[in-house]
Amino acid sequence: MKNFHVPLPADLYSKLRALAQQYRRPATELAREAIEAWLEQHRRESLHRAIAEYAEQSAGTEADLDPGLEAAAVEHLLQENS
Repeated sequence: MKNFHVPLPADLYSKLRALAQQYRRPATELAREAIEAWLEQHRRESLHRAIAEYAEQSAGTEADLDPGLEAAAVEHLLQENS
């Protein structure tokens, strides 16, 4: 495990310490979990943006929906609704 010094404004430090006391857990543990959650959220948002960019760039090209697959999906939906 590596140590990382993060200076915090007094009010943020106080809130973190109060929450740590409330949950009877070390403040460093709560801070680590918050950082992990933020990093995971950032990873998901980046992936979402990359997929959206690809979809936008691929719209109407051969990389768009496969015509056979699209026809099969439409046929399936029609059968399901009849």
